[in-house]
Amino acid sequence: MTAPVFEEFDPASDCDCPGCAHRQRVSPRPLPGRFGGHPAARGIVIVATATSAALAAAPTAVAGVRSPSGPDSPDAPGHRDGRGARAVPVDPEPATPQGRRSPLHGHGGEPAAPGDVETPATTRAEIINRAKIWVAAQVPYSMDEYWSDGYRQDCSGYVSMAWGLAGNEWTGSLDQFGVRITKEELEPGDILLYHNPDNPESGSHVVIFGGWTDYTHTYYLVYEQTPPHTQSRPTPYPYWSNADKYVPYRYKGVTPEKARAMAGTRAVAGSAGPSRQPASHGVSGYPGRNLFRPGADNPYVAQLGRRLVEKGFGRFYATPPGPRWKEADRRAVEAFQRSQGWRGGAADGYPGPETWRRLFS
Repeated sequence: MTAPVFEEFDPASDCDCPGCAHRQRVSPRPLPGRFGGHPAARGIVIVATATSAALAAAPTAVAGVRSPSGPDSPDAPGHRDGRGARAVPVDPEPATPQGRRSPLHGHGGEPAAPGDVETPATTRAEIINRAKIWVAAQVPYSMDEYWSDGYRQDCSGYVSMAWGLAGNEWTGSLDQFGVRITKEELEPGDILLYHNPDNPESGSHVVIFGGWTDYTHTYYLVYEQTPPHTQSRPTPYPYWSNADKYVPYRYKGVTPEKARAMAGTRAVAGSAGPSRQPASHGVSGYPGRNLFRPGADNPYVAQLGRRLVEKGFGRFYATPPGPRWKEADRRAVEAFQRSQGWRGGAADGYPGPETWRRLFS
């Protein structure tokens, strides 16, 4: 009988399923690319025999063939067994370490010292909207690189961005910016934090809570920065692994939506009469460069500030935007310009006609 020939088969290396994330971390041999192929496919063997008679005579060789596991396989996360019970999901812990505390990339200064943290006011809607920006852009995971908004492209940099913090924090410092809450108190924009103080690079992770996906509160929508890129998906509470170590936190600077809107309205109404209100929210309403400079005090500044907040750049405002031009306005405009891919003099923080058009279109 002709002996069967076995051949290793490596699939595409861009799979980001939970099982891959785990096996990529513990695999004893190098994987193709930074995050290797599918673990189920890795075990596939292609069996070739000389004749069909040989196949009939060697059933054990055929038994060695395994198909890749799919979403309905017993190993798939969330699979239910024959009794209807949900199986334990595969562990998809992040396979890379995170960066440490640092200022926003391209900005001077240092992150706030422990015990002296800044918590700019923001709303839950603003937090989720900022989180969605990275999901839509599929920002690649990296502990070394920074996105155009100045935030590091790892899990803690992602939360720092969504919360609107003044610098890049890490899992060992994010708790300073929040208050510990219970599972029952979780609302969109809160986080689930696991920091391993003994070995921060092993297991430490942080994700953003996006809301429950079912009435049993066993699964929720997660926003997280994890290899290969930012994503949002249903996730078992509190996470795929280390279930006893994730702690819910609420950002200290979060404010009710209605209160924030009313405060912004009062700020404008108390300093501008009816005759000074902007005539348009569109491109034609651009009033000119001289109205956006130090010392400027007019309703167009307030209009600009409110629009920047709506666009997800409210992290620079410790108080609601008002009619007086402040450094917070300039920094918010600069961040918006940088998000458009502009650099140098094109991202100076002062709105020109094109900045205005992109903001209000």
